Amino acid sequence: MTDLSTVALPRTGGNEDRDFIKLIAFVFMIIDHIGAAFFPKVYELRIVGRIAFPLFAWGMVTGAVYTRNIWRYALRVLIVGVISQPCFMYGMNHPWNYLNVFATLLLGLLGIASIQENRFGSRYWGPVLAVLVACAVKMDYGFQGVLFVMLLYGARQSRASIASFMIAFCLYWGFGTLSLKTVFGLPVIQEVSFLPEGKKLFAHIVQIQFWAILALPIMLLPMRSRRDRPYLPVWVGYTYYPTHLAVIAIIRHWAEIVAFLSR
Repeated sequence: MTDLSTVALPRTGGNEDRDFIKLIAFVFMIIDHIGAAFFPKVYELRIVGRIAFPLFAWGMVTGAVYTRNIWRYALRVLIVGVISQPCFMYGMNHPWNYLNVFATLLLGLLGIASIQENRFGSRYWGPVLAVLVACAVKMDYGFQGVLFVMLLYGARQSRASIASFMIAFCLYWGFGTLSLKTVFGLPVIQEVSFLPEGKKLFAHIVQIQFWAILALPIMLLPMRSRRDRPYLPVWVGYTYYPTHLAVIAIIRHWAEIVAFLSR
């Protein structure tokens, strides 16, 4: 018989095993970044990599629900984002004014905090301000990513609402991104002749960002954090992102590094 004192009571309708979510997200994130850095034409790596961001966003939502102090949580996210920016720039060859995903997650978290705190009506203007900032500053996943985090928070309480939100948002998200002709060597259906409006639907599905929907089964797994088993140290979660980008940066710029050291 399970000792109920060792199982955290659920506050959302989705997967609340945050360590599991982080580990899976890390795996798909590094696949995505390896694909972007070294195999840009292997789109299958990017498809698989689409799974990572929704999992990080869900982890942010569950973190916001369970944290004792959301502002300290936001401060940690900010610090990691600042530390990660040079690694992100050199690892992924982005300019200095293109911010990493922690900026996106931070704005989403601040939007959630404004909803929770509701100071001076911040539940209304806070999320709007977060989206406007994301529109003004270039960052990974842009304002869509910030909006995704906040709307996912709103849909958190039931499996049905999480699934409905993910399907609807991923259909929207796919529009305007890279369109795929084949996936794992198989042709992608572009339209169905007996569906007059089917082409409009498949125009979204064949685009790469739609495949973030693959994260949904993981988000809905009936798993809970347990206090009676080993857990992932907090520092691992916060250092993995800049560390793996630093490794990618070193590999990509190895010849330049050697040349510099040989002077």
